[in-house]
Amino acid sequence: TMPSIFSYQSAEVDWCEGNFERSPVIAEYYNTVPSNPSHSVSLSTLQARQVSGSTEPAWLQLCLLLAGIFSMYFHMTLSYVGQLLDELSILWSLAVAYSFWYPKVYFPRFIKSRQHFFWLSGATTVVTTLMSFVKPALNAYALNCIALHLLYLTWRELKKCQDRRVHRMAAVMVMWWVLAISSWLSDRWLCGLWQAINFPYFHSFWHVLIALSLLYLCPLVIYFDVNYEMPSFRPKLGYWPSDSWPIVVPYIALEEPHKQC
Repeated sequence: TMPSIFSYQSAEVDWCEGNFERSPVIAEYYNTVPSNPSHSVSLSTLQARQVSGSTEPAWLQLCLLLAGIFSMYFHMTLSYVGQLLDELSILWSLAVAYSFWYPKVYFPRFIKSRQHFFWLSGATTVVTTLMSFVKPALNAYALNCIALHLLYLTWRELKKCQDRRVHRMAAVMVMWWVLAISSWLSDRWLCGLWQAINFPYFHSFWHVLIALSLLYLCPLVIYFDVNYEMPSFRPKLGYWPSDSWPIVVPYIALEEPHKQC
């Protein structure tokens, strides 16, 4: 008989870490408990809300928080429902980010306003959501491909930007992403090797590394958005607690230029 979609290990995907080795109720302990900080990245979008004075970033905060919770649920149960919730929460987080912060200069010609783009993004996301049920095992690969478009947009924006701090932040973001996707692919494609040496934990590294990449990507998106939507302000990148620390929390400060009478 077909297993329940809520049952443990009913998902189409199983990661390299051994199941139920450290807990009778948690399928993948290291993928579940210590390695799901993606919801903490939602804190970085709080600054976007403070900078823009809008409520849009609150939606992204909520989506990222749910993505972290659903990721933990998926790795705890390896259930079919958990897999879809994990993947769809990421898809909808990306949809929210694109809807509100995709630069207008890159809109298709037939899109005349942000509201039109919002509806286009929503319709595309609904169709993609329905398609994700066809072959769920391919969903994660498709979601990772969206990162290539984000990298392309970042490259386009950096060509217009002369601020070395922005280029530095983008370089660090790309470094964390390369390490993250390398860990993800290594867990999928070289699992036999890691199990042979008793170190099947690269997917847990993925959770940490992709969260670090997002921690740098979010301020970059805010920086470019301020340049487009708030031209009377000059955004400035900063690092807390200090530029000299090896791991920092990036942030955006706004400098309002003096207006000439």
